[in-house]
Amino acid sequence: MLLVAITVVLAAAAGILLDHHTTWAGQLARWALTLMLYGLVPLIAYVSFAHLHLSLGGGIGLAVAYVGLSLAGIVAWLLGRRMGFARPTLGAVVISAILVNSGYLGFPMTVALLGSHALSHAVVYDQLVTAPVLFTAGFAVGAAFGQGERPTIRGRVRAFLTRNPPLLGAVAGLIVPASFAPAPLVTASHVVVAALLIVGFVVVGIYLSSERREDRAPLLERPNLKVGTALVARFLVNPLLLGAVSLAGVAIPSAYLLEALMPSAISSLIVGHAFGLDQRLIATVIVWSTILVLTFGLIVHFA
Repeated sequence: MLLVAITVVLAAAAGILLDHHTTWAGQLARWALTLMLYGLVPLIAYVSFAHLHLSLGGGIGLAVAYVGLSLAGIVAWLLGRRMGFARPTLGAVVISAILVNSGYLGFPMTVALLGSHALSHAVVYDQLVTAPVLFTAGFAVGAAFGQGERPTIRGRVRAFLTRNPPLLGAVAGLIVPASFAPAPLVTASHVVVAALLIVGFVVVGIYLSSERREDRAPLLERPNLKVGTALVARFLVNPLLLGAVSLAGVAIPSAYLLEALMPSAISSLIVGHAFGLDQRLIATVIVWSTILVLTFGLIVHFA
């Protein structure tokens, strides 16, 4: 748990230093996001779905999680629309609420807080809830609210399909037998997951630093109304729904509840990059939600 927290802080700090001391940090961030979108994330999707084993255990919890994330997106949309957010900002708020870092942050936190026996439940949640939501709803929201997209349904659908390489990787993984994703490829995908944590938070650091520098603002401002709206939708709706169902007597795995409490996903930046959403807002929500989750995890771990 402590190693994960240290990695996140150091990676973000590296991004900040790169932005302050180089002229090519912005280009590096764009290259990194493109690499994640067209290479790293599709590889993880392919391998994960090729080796996916469905189970009836925790099925109710998975269904509830889908309902909870849907409600979180609706709440974020309603609140943002009522407050008059611009379309790229509104899209950023919605995807920040529904896309969750349940993988490369959720997995180590599950092991640290619940034990290795709970990891399988965390993987099921990540593969059956988080990944499909990214590949479908996440990119659909990007296509709906992104700048420069055609307002027609055909234009939105075309953007969703042509700018969604992870979906192609997931479909390929479902079609091919597991033998098409051999052990070395599985090992490579695990390395890629770790690399995403580092690369992603370097990009977050670059975006935070560059945006704040251009606006002559402090690196970490107090969360404003836009950030607060995203955080409320991210942390309250789905976790509360899962918790309520669990208290009602349904045996929902504890890992599901923990995964539902994870921060906004770095993949939100990938979607924002592909569709021109408010990257500054996305990065800020990622940082603040990650700070809250890491603080919670460290307190529970050392309590």
